[in-house]
Amino acid sequence: MQTVIVVGNGMVGYKFCEKFVQASKNKEYKIIVFGEEPRPAYDRVHLSEFFENQDAKALEMAPAEWYKENGIDLVVDEMVSDIQRETKTIITAKNRVLNYDYLVLATGSSAFVPPIKGVEKEGVFVYRTIEDLEDMLAYAAKLKKANPKARAAVLGGGLLGLEAGKAVMDMGLDPHIVEFAPKLMPRQLDARSSKVLQLKLESIGLNIHLSKATNQILGEDHIIGMEFGEDDILGVDMLVVSAGIRPRDELGKTCNLEMGTRGGIVVNNKMQTSDESIYAIGEVALLNQMIYGLVAPGYDMAGVAVDQIIGKTDSLMPADIDMSTKLKLIGVDVASFGEPFMPAAKGHSIIFENKTQHLYKRINVSLDGKSLLGGILVGDASDYSMLHQIYLNGMKIPEDPAQLILPAGDGGASFGDVMDLPDEAQICSCESVTKGQICGVIERGEATDVAGVVSCTKAGTGCGGCKPMVTDLTNATLKSLGIEVKEGVCEHFDLSRQDLYKIIQVKGYTAFDEVLDNHGNGGHGCELCKPLVASLMASINADTANKEYAIQDSNDRFLANIQRNGTYSVVPRVPGGEITPDKLIALGQIAKKYDLYTKVTGGVRIDLFGATLNQLPLIWKELISHGFESGHAYGKSLRTVKTCVGSTWCRYGMDESVSFGIELENRYRGIRAPHKIKGGVSGCIRECAEARGKDFGLIAVDGGWNLYLGGNGGATPRHAELFAEQIDNETVIKYIDRYLMFYMRTAKPLQRTAAWQDRLEGGIDYLREVIIEDKLGIAADLDEEMQTLVNKFECEWTQAVNDPETMKRFNHFVNSEDEDDNLVFVPLRDQKMPEPWK
Repeated sequence: MQTVIVVGNGMVGYKFCEKFVQASKNKEYKIIVFGEEPRPAYDRVHLSEFFENQDAKALEMAPAEWYKENGIDLVVDEMVSDIQRETKTIITAKNRVLNYDYLVLATGSSAFVPPIKGVEKEGVFVYRTIEDLEDMLAYAAKLKKANPKARAAVLGGGLLGLEAGKAVMDMGLDPHIVEFAPKLMPRQLDARSSKVLQLKLESIGLNIHLSKATNQILGEDHIIGMEFGEDDILGVDMLVVSAGIRPRDELGKTCNLEMGTRGGIVVNNKMQTSDESIYAIGEVALLNQMIYGLVAPGYDMAGVAVDQIIGKTDSLMPADIDMSTKLKLIGVDVASFGEPFMPAAKGHSIIFENKTQHLYKRINVSLDGKSLLGGILVGDASDYSMLHQIYLNGMKIPEDPAQLILPAGDGGASFGDVMDLPDEAQICSCESVTKGQICGVIERGEATDVAGVVSCTKAGTGCGGCKPMVTDLTNATLKSLGIEVKEGVCEHFDLSRQDLYKIIQVKGYTAFDEVLDNHGNGGHGCELCKPLVASLMASINADTANKEYAIQDSNDRFLANIQRNGTYSVVPRVPGGEITPDKLIALGQIAKKYDLYTKVTGGVRIDLFGATLNQLPLIWKELISHGFESGHAYGKSLRTVKTCVGSTWCRYGMDESVSFGIELENRYRGIRAPHKIKGGVSGCIRECAEARGKDFGLIAVDGGWNLYLGGNGGATPRHAELFAEQIDNETVIKYIDRYLMFYMRTAKPLQRTAAWQDRLEGGIDYLREVIIEDKLGIAADLDEEMQTLVNKFECEWTQAVNDPETMKRFNHFVNSEDEDDNLVFVPLRDQKMPEPWK
């Protein structure tokens, strides 16, 4: 029996073991694995998730028992210190000596710590292992106890640095990112996309410092700041160094393997080092004169090494390795594929950018406009999987390539279908799973749903970026076989949102447990199904969040949006944007009385910011006394119907937009939906109310109104589509009633009207058949349901202040009526702002 020793038990080391177990069924090999860390391999890609539950077990690739069950000797907490090539032995730090027939070096990399004066001080950490994170958590807890406003900096604005930035935020510290380069993620993003990412990260609370070379760490024994140059100092209480990685190649040096000039153990396309019995895989391997820092190439290297050892000598690493990647950094989608940067001599770049939505898309196409060569996506990477497949498989692109990235309402078009991909198209790069393999397990009856496909193929178990395409392929394959696809909302319900809507409506349920007990799969529910069921109950029964069962989140509970510093915003409804002088004065007096920050919003309302929890009912009472009601800025419901001044004042006005906008806003106020809804009414084609950017929008024309449906802002801006022309007020209301009710009945959880409309088979034409022609025979039902909701409207603020039980929610502490004295404000532009305000 031959012995294979694996040095390193990270993700790639584990993957080697897993692939070896699958490939060598004859048991001719004994595998011994050494890991320095005191635990089995864990998922380092999702390391930041440790801060959510601090459960190391949840990150494990496989438990220790898995190694035993598969005949693998796992040795943890023991380092291999030397390799004796002449005798084919290894020596450990505990002076154990073992012989090998094949040696696999999967030692990975370590955090690079720049040679900065003072970097050894207390309070300076690296971001690499679970032990690093545990040390950071303990230190952060000590800091916060002494100073609730403690600051922490991250040295490095690359992939790892931004992940560390999220970790700092999760620990409740004031986060600062310090980057030497003039842009974030300099290896993956161009200057414009990096700027968009920076704006987004700053908007959620990260402080970004670019072009900063750290000269020294300040402080005696522990860090108190970073010095970048004369009089350029950033005061911080903690520093996380995430400035890059260095291959752990010490063993290669000690046994005189061929090394790269700048580090790494040189390997050929068989993953062999200069010693044919020794292989190197993952971030320690220098292949094609490159260190590949992604999981997918490391897994491929593991597979090639396995094949070579068991005799499949035709298995080789390709000359060109795809470095495409899709990530979610602090809740922001970032992706690049193919050639993200490309010289003008090689092709053309097409760019779509919307800084207000923190959205950037760039594709690079060949000079003849026929081939997709690469691209960058920031803010919305929903099209990444298909764009990546088009690039990988050389698929045909539209005559106007801009359609690949433009929003649907701005000239974009649906492109490609997952079933059009060739069978050899690699869907999951981490596990090297092709479209043919996914479809095959379904066609052979080995899997009947996404969970089954994942179990059979392991697709989606790596970085997770391919999960949407795996789901689409699974559903499309099932449909092609004539099998009904049930889109369950989560593991607790096999039912779709539409199914749950009808069940709750017919049964009259008013408690989540009733729905779960009678129609679910057991358990206690989750963050997906609980808010969904609450939303459906609120929609069906026209009940407000003052009923416990209708509460979807903390904003609903307190009928206000919680802000970054723990205060709340108060947004009274101003139908159509029309307001009397007396009401304007009242708003100003109330804001002044409670020292609130005021701002006119894009939705033609006035937001009042900075209210403490106990102040909310007091402010509402005063607003109600002046004729205001809740504007539902906190709910998945109608926000505003924006209007221009219309024919009453404007010399171009074709119709009285203000009155009609007020009528529509008062009609649909308070209805609960899968997502927020906005409307707009423009008095002429000059479109001052931006009606085509709303879920429903009207433009006055000669002979009536043109009605547009399905426009959205958000991460993927989209113009609404023309639904009907030259219709009167009564017809407008009838069509919008049916549209909104049909959307509320059939959309997925948290799905905007635009996304819902795009996924409807037949799109806007199908909607016309349902709403105008009554193709499904449900128009009368939709009319009746909407009128019921309209008739049952009640102001949630008024309900709250009149109900003693509801009023009990509005205390900072459950056992005291004291206020929270940790809230701090600073003056800016003559108004108070939260500290820190930037």
